Amino acid sequence: MADKTLETLFYDTLRDIYYAERRILKALPKMARGAQSPELRTAFEDHREETETHVERLQKVFEHLGKAARGKTCPAIDGIIEEGEEHLSSFKDSPAMDAGLIAAAQAVEHYEIARYGALRQWAVELYPSAVVALFDETLAEEMKADKTLTGIAEDGANREAVAAG
Repeated sequence: MADKTLETLFYDTLRDIYYAERRILKALPKMARGAQSPELRTAFEDHREETETHVERLQKVFEHLGKAARGKTCPAIDGIIEEGEEHLSSFKDSPAMDAGLIAAAQAVEHYEIARYGALRQWAVELYPSAVVALFDETLAEEMKADKTLTGIAEDGANREAVAAG
């Protein structure tokens, strides 16, 4: 077990979030198509562009480590995305569709925030500030996306779901 260091944990988690970001890239267009409100659709489309940048930043971190950018299957993000896909099919054409999509998207955001927060803190201990800065940028964008989703829910999606019931 002596070879299980913080650096090992960092690399393992980096591979995990790399896989997750690439999975999210595939899921966001489906979520955008399923969104009923133009505001939510735009939020998903905008976040897809940001997610492409997140993947590029992760590739830079892999380069810094001198390793190929390779993901590791992440059952957690697979499950969260599967739940979002269930919302798409179960609530299709329902007034609760957007509320369900927002909840699923926020589950994704919270997972990412947790992962990036840990990676950032570990990078502080292990790597130069340039690596930390990459995580700072992404973490700020993930938090902003979460806040945007909360705003869309509060500004109408949740009320519309209740009013229709």
